[in-house]
Amino acid sequence: MAVIEPVIQMDVTGCAIASAAALVGLSYSEARDAAASAGIRVDDPELWCGTAPMRRLLRALGVGAGRETPFTGWESLPDRALLSVKWHLERGRPCWHWVVFVRGPGGEFVLDSRRALKRHVRTDFGRMKPKWFIEVRGGRLCAPCP
Repeated sequence: MAVIEPVIQMDVTGCAIASAAALVGLSYSEARDAAASAGIRVDDPELWCGTAPMRRLLRALGVGAGRETPFTGWESLPDRALLSVKWHLERGRPCWHWVVFVRGPGGEFVLDSRRALKRHVRTDFGRMKPKWFIEVRGGRLCAPCP
């Protein structure tokens, strides 16, 4: 089983690209290039204020995505999901930070691409406040990070 590793966002607005990269085992720059090929700009607010560009990027990378589902608890999440955390309004629009939830044989964790973090593999679930999630299928097989 492949190990899924965190990918650190290299752009302030790159959490969607980093999350997609982690799901398929690409570097950030490779995923950014794939996004550009799909017509997705890293500075497009739709990447963190909408789901269409993320869905287009996932599709281009061979990852299937379910519908947006309200978050009701960590135990109700599928084995792999994109979560919207840090949900807030910007100029009247809902916006968020994308992270990847993984449940595997060694436990469950969140991959957070934010560059300023000391640890990008998170298990401090009480501190994260997801609003909703999207189940993801395909990409890499997931096992806990070492």
